[in-house]
Amino acid sequence: MINLSSEIAYDSVWTGLNILQSAIISAQLRFLLSLLLSVEMLEKIILLLCCSCAVAQHLCTPDASDGYKVRLSIKTALEGQAYEWNENEMFLFRATLAFAMRNHIREQKFEVSNIIVCNETPRVSFWFVVTSPESTSVLIGKEDVEEAVRKSRNRINSAFLLTDKTLEFIGILPTLAAPVDPDTPPWLIVFGVVMGIVGAGIILLLVSSVVQKKRKNEMTDDEENCEETRVKTVENGSVGEGVYNMSFSDDERFTQM
Repeated sequence: MINLSSEIAYDSVWTGLNILQSAIISAQLRFLLSLLLSVEMLEKIILLLCCSCAVAQHLCTPDASDGYKVRLSIKTALEGQAYEWNENEMFLFRATLAFAMRNHIREQKFEVSNIIVCNETPRVSFWFVVTSPESTSVLIGKEDVEEAVRKSRNRINSAFLLTDKTLEFIGILPTLAAPVDPDTPPWLIVFGVVMGIVGAGIILLLVSSVVQKKRKNEMTDDEENCEETRVKTVENGSVGEGVYNMSFSDDERFTQM
């Protein structure tokens, strides 16, 4: 009886061990299978990313329909303080351009990866295109890129300490500065100038009339003084001091005769 119960217990333990071992093996198989699937999925994702990058890079070519050429004249602009153009500067350019695109098209979240650069030369010139955040195989139209660059032109120039002449987007004209509206309306300025001229003319006429009147008075006074002097001379009979009148002298001579 004891042997029978021992055998039953042994069989139960053995059966339990077999079940546990089967469960462990099944779990390991499931883990390995999931791991294989994960690796395969990861490979597909990596392959997809590589393909998308290759497709996007293929979209960026010189003279591309939606591409633009950029030319930087760093040494000309900064001379002795010129910095070296490297990968970090290129990353900054792509980041500032992504910022410009975000600032223009607020509905889409542009990243640095959406700015594709190609055909870079040592004289610091290159081409770039902008891909859509929703699909890297779709390029953003030239109109949106041009408008984004125009809106953020000052920010882009400031990032590289350059100007519109030393950081050129070939084909994108620089944005002209907005006209400054004066605080005073133009018509009021013109009216003030005209009134000033009229007032100056009136003052000039008054001054000139006063001066002429004063001169006339001075001339009148001089003539009166001269007349008074002549009268006094004749009354005193002083010929040497006055004006000799020949008519009076002739009359006296004929009278004596």
